[in-house]
Amino acid sequence: MKTILNVAVLVFCLAAFSCKENKSSQTEQPERPITFSVGPAPEWTALLKRDHGWFGADGIFAIPFSGVDQSSGANDSIMFLFSDTMVGDIDKGTLKPGYVMVNNSVMMLHGKEPSASAAHFLINKGADQKPASLFVPSSPETKKDDYYWLGDGFVNNDMDGSLCIFAYRIRNTNDGTAFPFREVGNNLIVIPKGTPYPFKEQKQYDMPFSASKDSLTTSFGVGVLSNTQSAGAPDADGFVYVYGVKGRAKELVVARIKPAQLTEFSSWEFYNGTAWSSKPEDAQPLVDSVSNELSVTPLGNGKYALIYQYAGLMPTIYLQIGTSPVGPFGPRQIVWNTTTDVNEQGLFTYNAKAHPAISKPGELLVSFNVNSFDFFKQIQTLPDLYRPRFVRILFNTPTAGK
Repeated sequence: MKTILNVAVLVFCLAAFSCKENKSSQTEQPERPITFSVGPAPEWTALLKRDHGWFGADGIFAIPFSGVDQSSGANDSIMFLFSDTMVGDIDKGTLKPGYVMVNNSVMMLHGKEPSASAAHFLINKGADQKPASLFVPSSPETKKDDYYWLGDGFVNNDMDGSLCIFAYRIRNTNDGTAFPFREVGNNLIVIPKGTPYPFKEQKQYDMPFSASKDSLTTSFGVGVLSNTQSAGAPDADGFVYVYGVKGRAKELVVARIKPAQLTEFSSWEFYNGTAWSSKPEDAQPLVDSVSNELSVTPLGNGKYALIYQYAGLMPTIYLQIGTSPVGPFGPRQIVWNTTTDVNEQGLFTYNAKAHPAISKPGELLVSFNVNSFDFFKQIQTLPDLYRPRFVRILFNTPTAGK
């Protein structure tokens, strides 16, 4: 049975005292709250259930090649970014020997419909013709055996149409813990417009904002909002907002930059709670307990939807409505509890986010990832466990949606 959650989102509005010349004591009518309903999006979940080649991954960000995230057209092509990716074969529910994991991959989708014939899952091949990661660290600070997980990205129409992707440089620790790896740096990958797959022509930048020496590292690129006219933003201010997650409390921080200056890191500004600073250490949290991947999406009329999974691994997906790309964000409102879809012993879900590039007017498609605490054992019995699931937010209020 399809489960629908009807939720009223209380929108925080600025008090209107601008008309001081009006000496009458009129009271403004309260703004109508944004309301919505939520249900599964099985057609998108089914698109990622595959038995040959690419059969699972996490990550998932959707980047329209037009650079117009908010209203990408029916004929736009969209690139999906994935991090750790499983490649192999499933036969009648059984995972066949010989499967491998690569650290990242992409899928190209022509149009905005979840059509298997329009979706092309691309697995890079190394010199030995075996499956290999598409993006491999090569920046000056890279060490041997570092690899990339992919963050958010966008096509930068203000920088010659380059494809810009944020990436996390990961290093295995092999320490026997449940998560035997650590992030050692943030990078920006810039691919010139027109570069064909597998994107051999690219430049990688080490971002100077996140020292990787302790647990207070800030990871930038967990979400990107291109709030520009060229990106089709409804309330454009000319900036790209790059969101980051800081420390063990998973605090959301944000930087901004003019898109044409994206690689000029000395020009980046960081929100300190009241104003913008040139110092990364001045960044103050907007909210806490977010996930390592998330989204901030314009809804129109000056409203922005922050969507994330609580504390990273908890099963609750939340939405908070803000009055600007930096908030203030209103109270947490429950969007979905992932145990509705995933309740097998040993599995967990994480990193929910919205995908406006594939959403229709008046809705937001939201994905979340699925994984196991005993991955290589459990994938033998549940070979299709490791793939994103989708739900759909339908906005009932005319002031919301695209």
